This record gives sequence, C-alpha cells and structure tokens, in this order.
Amino acid sequence: MPVTFQWSGKTVRGTIESGELVANSKDEVIAQLKRRSITPTIVTEKAGKAKFSFNMGAKVKDKDIVIFTRQFATMIDAGLPLVQGLEILSTQVENKALARTLTTIKSDVESGSTYADALKKHPRIFSELYANMVAAGEAGGILDTILNRLAVYIEKAMKLKKKVKGAMVYPIVVSSIAIIVIGIIMVFVVPTFSKMFTSMGGILPLPTRVIMQMSHFIAGIGGLVVLILLVAFIVAIKQIRRMEQGKKVTDRLLLKLPIFGPLLNKVAVAKFTRTMGTLVSSGVPILDGLEITAKTAGNKVLEYSIMEVRKQVSEGKTLAEPLSKAKVFPPMVTHMIAVGESTGALDAMLTKIADFYDDEVDNAVNTLTSMMEPLLMVFLGGAVGFIVIAMYLPIFKLITLIK
Repeated sequence: MPVTFQWSGKTVRGTIESGELVANSKDEVIAQLKRRSITPTIVTEKAGKAKFSFNMGAKVKDKDIVIFTRQFATMIDAGLPLVQGLEILSTQVENKALARTLTTIKSDVESGSTYADALKKHPRIFSELYANMVAAGEAGGILDTILNRLAVYIEKAMKLKKKVKGAMVYPIVVSSIAIIVIGIIMVFVVPTFSKMFTSMGGILPLPTRVIMQMSHFIAGIGGLVVLILLVAFIVAIKQIRRMEQGKKVTDRLLLKLPIFGPLLNKVAVAKFTRTMGTLVSSGVPILDGLEITAKTAGNKVLEYSIMEVRKQVSEGKTLAEPLSKAKVFPPMVTHMIAVGESTGALDAMLTKIADFYDDEVDNAVNTLTSMMEPLLMVFLGGAVGFIVIAMYLPIFKLITLIK
C-alpha cells in the first residue's frame, strides 16, 4: 500500500529542497526525484499522525470510480496527456485512498508503463474488467470512448446492486424487528403474568400454558442455547462459503430458492449480458471477455457454466450453442444471442438483453416487496395477537367465575 515519504535533496543549481511524496517504496521516491533532476540525500517514511490516519483505510466506492472515470474521459477527449490528467485528478478527488493510488499510477505511466498495466497493479480498486477495457481502448486509440462506456457500465451495475439490496434488506429488517418485539414480550412481559396466574391457582387454558412454557424456555437457558446455535450456524455458513466446493453448493441452493431464486437468476443474466456486451463493444476478444465475465459473476454455478461455455467457444463453437446447453440462461437469451451473432451485432443484442432484464429485476423486486409486506405484517400481528390473547384468557375466565 502506498505510504508517505519525507525527502530532502539537492537540485542541479545546488540548492536544498525538501518535501513529501506518496509511493510504494523508497526506491520509487528516489526514481521520482531523479526525474525531477533532484539528487536525494534523505528519504524516510513519514511517521506520526499520517501513518495512523483514518483516511489510510478509506474504501474506494463505485461512485468514486465513476466520477474519476468520467472526469478522466473528458480530459482525454480534450487532448490532455495521460500523466497530466492523472496528476490533476490525484489532487482533486475527495477519496484519499484513490488519490494515493492515482499518484502511484501516474508514476508508473511516467516510468514507461501503459495505463492499463499500471491499473492492473491495483486490483482492489480497478477490476480486471476495467483494466482490460482500458487496454482495448489504448490499443484502438479510443480511450475516452471506453472510459465513458466504463462509467455507464459501473453506474448500471450500481443500480442493479441497489435493487437487489433493497429486496433483501426489507424482509430482513422487518423480520428482525418482529423477533426483537416478540423476544421482549416473552422475556419481560409474560413472566409478570405467569407469576400472577400461578398465585391464582387453577388450570390455565392451553394457549396460556404454551406461551408460559415458551417464555420460561427463552428467558432461561434455552434462549442462550438458541442464540449460540444461531451464531454457530452463521459461522459455519461463512466457513463453508470460503471453500470452493462449499460456495458452489450454497450458490446452487440460492438459485433454487422459491422466491429469491428467480430474482437472483434474473440479476445474473442482467449482469452477464451487460458485462459481456460492454467488453465486446470495447474490442475485448470474446474468450477474454468470457473469462472476465465468469470471474465477476458473483455466483460459482454461473462461473463454472461460463467457463465451460468459454472452453467450447475456444474449440470453434458459437457463443449461443453452449449457452443453451448450460441450462442457466433462459431460452429467450440464447436465441437473441444467436441472432446477434448471425447479424454481426452481438454487442448491441447483449445490451438490449441487459436492459430488458434490468426492467425484469425492477419488476421482480417491486412484486417481492409488495408480497412480503403483508405477509410479514400478518406474521408479526398474528404472533403478538396470539400472545396477548393467551395472556388475557385466564383473566376473562376469572371475570366469568366472579360473575
């Protein structure tokens, strides 16, 4: 990770200058100074507050990449040299981690590296897809066009991710609130009624006895056991998903879920076609595009399917034929891809499919949300209502006896 170095050196005129530079190593700082005709005498890593600054761990978000990409595309289109554009943006971007990375990339470009090769040294910030598209843009002399396409692609990917998160977050939040409310009632409210009913004596109604037993279980050791089992289950799932085969099995199960499975499948189709269409239209070879798309699929089942498609394409088959055999993509998608290949407009057809499935995801999310809302409300209202009725049944019985 790039760090800040303090330096002091002698210029060609014999004067002493000093300052700070952000670089990956001491040798890189010395090389930068020599290019500025400065002979370094002291180069040390800066200690103190800068080393432990909160900005050092700042995360570069997709939004930061989009803004940078659009600004850089405008500069390239205006005729500014790469190095000058990177230098300007490294001082203007708000995200400090991105600023340090751009400074390093600028140094690499000054040293003779291509812009794409410099980007590949920072895979956590600039994905393989981003770097490969930039490489295609540099080779074809259309870097500004490619950068604008990248910005559009990232923006659409962000919107897709936001839709999926919205679909997942709502039921999780409402379910969590329901569990917390019911837990509070069972742990703090029901025991108060239990003491009162016990002191009254007599046989309690069945619903009341059930709720009281559940309350004793949750408030006692049972609640702790359930919590431990829940934590153990979450940890076990995380450990399983760290393994290649485990992730493949869990991803296959996710795609087969009754409600969320079809939604995840539509998201996968939209992401695949959008990524592949962007790569093909940018001049990236199909085989390279399939490999990049597989790595960015986000689902191991899809990744294996796409890599199998890539293998068959490398053997001379069309893209549509192995896709239809993969049984992951709907027939409409494979037919449209076949038409795109036969007419020589594969990139345009992939983009149309992506636009269509973006709308499909939007509709699926709206349907899911409208369906989950009443179900969750019925669950929460029914559970709380049952507890309240069970607690008041003995009181109603007592009033009847008094009358």
